[in-house]
Amino acid sequence: MSDKARLLQEADEAFGELRQAIDGLDDARLTRVWLGTWGIREILIHISGWHQEMVPALARVARGEAAYPAGTYDDFDAWNARFAAAKSGAKTREILDELEASHHAFMTAAAALGDEHLAPDATARKIIDGTGREHYREHTAQIVEWRRSA
Repeated sequence: MSDKARLLQEADEAFGELRQAIDGLDDARLTRVWLGTWGIREILIHISGWHQEMVPALARVARGEAAYPAGTYDDFDAWNARFAAAKSGAKTREILDELEASHHAFMTAAAALGDEHLAPDATARKIIDGTGREHYREHTAQIVEWRRSA
């Protein structure tokens, strides 16, 4: 298996683990606040938000451009709050559908990259790991722990 194929497979597997972590939760549990001011609903919104931001960033990298201007995403908390606020009135089904669609778009953008963009320290690889695999696992672990303690 190529390095690229392994990278994409690991991201897909981690996304599957995230989906398993929320499987079977009803609206009341998805909306219960337990992570600061967030519940699972806001976590999923924020994951989708980062997918949507990074799809065009990966496309720019594929064209040989910078992913985004320096400093664009320095304030993660402000971006996360913006993502959550923009979808505050969305129905749970919309949020789940958007999560699936945004993950698919993110993975499609990642798959379109050439191997030259996926070296260990390359920007695109950092985006794929940080927005995909590592991000999914971070929140999966939080959700699993919350479910155990709830």
